[in-house]
Amino acid sequence: MKIGVLTGGGDCPGLNAVIRAIVRKAEAVHGDQVIGFRDGWKGVLEASTMPLNVAAMRGTLPRGGTVIGTSRTNPYKIDDGVERCKRALEELAIDALIAIGGEDTLGVANKLHQDGVRVVGVPKTIDNDLSATDVTFGFDTAVQIATDAIDRLHTTAESHDRVMVCEVMGRHAGHIALHAGIAGGAAYILVPEEPFDIDEVCAHLKQRHSSGRYASVVVVAEGATPKEGTLAVQDKGLDAFGHVRLGGIGTTLAEEIEARTGFETRVTILGHVQRGGTPTAYDRVLSTRFGIGAIDAVHDGAFGCMVALRGTEIVRVPLAEAVGSLKTIDPALLHHVAEVFFG
Repeated sequence: MKIGVLTGGGDCPGLNAVIRAIVRKAEAVHGDQVIGFRDGWKGVLEASTMPLNVAAMRGTLPRGGTVIGTSRTNPYKIDDGVERCKRALEELAIDALIAIGGEDTLGVANKLHQDGVRVVGVPKTIDNDLSATDVTFGFDTAVQIATDAIDRLHTTAESHDRVMVCEVMGRHAGHIALHAGIAGGAAYILVPEEPFDIDEVCAHLKQRHSSGRYASVVVVAEGATPKEGTLAVQDKGLDAFGHVRLGGIGTTLAEEIEARTGFETRVTILGHVQRGGTPTAYDRVLSTRFGIGAIDAVHDGAFGCMVALRGTEIVRVPLAEAVGSLKTIDPALLHHVAEVFFG
């Protein structure tokens, strides 16, 4: 078989491990030819490819990012985009396509499957917000990076008697903020699932400092929003998939905390630091299992599915289920664990 592979959306630790596993089993076990489409769906649109083989993938297991590039291109937002994708796949004689990405990339894959393309999906998002899988690769790495940063912020906050605001990724779901906040001993955690009250946050910080605690770290997900009418936030426009461009809530929050409490407050926005660098051992293993599961699905003819982790097993779920709804944080984890330490 001739198999195409693409990575779409934001880069993520573990992408190369997935590609490496796909290539290894495809070539060594099945004798397949694998090609990579450069820069996500853009590569399919433009028929821009690169060869992928065992030799090319050597040394990529611990490497962050993606060797075939990625983008947020949406063929369904481009004139004749779908037809161009289908024509490129036909002209290149692609027997099957493996799409590695989050809800947007896999949403395109699901639509193309409905249009007759033989496609298998692999879940990728550091936000861990795909509901059809227990965990997505990259999440563990992002949480570890954020936790390390929070640990470091504690010491500088204590040295200068400050409040430190740490902004982490999380557009619609606060999994990174919640897990890193708990692991790092944050004084307060703000997530997209629950609009926050700035007065309540400041009251908790005042109470904490009045009891002799002289430094606090507040963790906020980039998609966290204040309760309506309590705090103005800046509109940064939309991306190709219609999502609001995020970033900046940490700065706004730090300014408000300092103005309302009088505590010197600083902000650290981790941003793409969470995406970059080497994946953790857990993510390398999970990525490898997903890659093997994807090539197995291709050879079983299980098109229109996504490989997923359920418990300890790699399973297959329909792409439609994978992109049907987002997985948000468990309220019990926020209210019954994290909030015990607030204030």
